Amino acid sequence: MSVARPCTRRQHGELVADVLAVLWEPGRPMTAHVVNAALGTGLARTTMATILTRPHEKGTLRRVPAGRGFAYEPVEDAAGLTAGRTRRELESDPRRDLVLKRFVSSLSEDDEETPRRLLLEAEGGSA
Repeated sequence: MSVARPCTRRQHGELVADVLAVLWEPGRPMTAHVVNAALGTGLARTTMATILTRPHEKGTLRRVPAGRGFAYEPVEDAAGLTAGRTRRELESDPRRDLVLKRFVSSLSEDDEETPRRLLLEAEGGSA
């Protein structure tokens, strides 16, 4: 009889989020080796290089030559990344007005004030 062991392997998205968190800290490009050491995951160098290559190919990371390999840095901060994902989701739905209506109606009163203020600022009005 075999005993089921809990899976300790983390989800891919969780690992990428951890990698991005490490890269946002220093404000300078980091190699796969440095990122791996900061995470303390013990992943193979080639695995970490692959993990970094995928967000680079999607435009989330920028890479620069570093020695015989590359160093990576985020193209945007966390808020910019979230805003970009939100914009892409909105653009993918043909019923943008309905999506925006549902989104706005789900906001708390405190959160409603922020987009209102930002729209006024963008129009040159005062908050």
